[in-house]
Amino acid sequence: MSGPSMTPQELLLPVRPGFIFVTLVAALLANLLSWSGWMAWLVPDFVALLVLYWCIHEPRKIGFLAAWLLGLLMDIADGSLFGEHALAYIILAYAGMALHRRVQRFSMAPQILHVIPLLLFTDCVVLLVRALAGADFPGYAYFLGSFAGAALWPPLTHLLKLPQRPRPDPDRV
Repeated sequence: MSGPSMTPQELLLPVRPGFIFVTLVAALLANLLSWSGWMAWLVPDFVALLVLYWCIHEPRKIGFLAAWLLGLLMDIADGSLFGEHALAYIILAYAGMALHRRVQRFSMAPQILHVIPLLLFTDCVVLLVRALAGADFPGYAYFLGSFAGAALWPPLTHLLKLPQRPRPDPDRV
């Protein structure tokens, strides 16, 4: 039984842990790129986006430890308060693992509607920790990266599923 918003199930090969590791390192490196001007506000948190993706699609292979370590690496790289990204990524990982079955059942548009509040909440956690430490509010443009990350969700999903799709059998007619 499938509703109008449900996608047909696709049989995928198991994802290799090395592939997950490479994508997370690439996301970390993308976060470390120097963006300037208005582009700095539109760039999503790639690590948060990948942590959410892998927690939704492979909750048994990536979890709290990976989210925490990536958060600590982001804190060190950003020069920010130690633990703010780690806390935000752990909460995001929990939400992704808790909602993984629900999100996977939806087509892409409802998935985006699930991703937006999760990424916004991650930004709010980081801002709350910074506010408790005495930092100023950066402005509402700070949240544009969450919407840009949600806009990247469909191509990211398609791209990360490519290695998992089985190759067509040349002998099959």
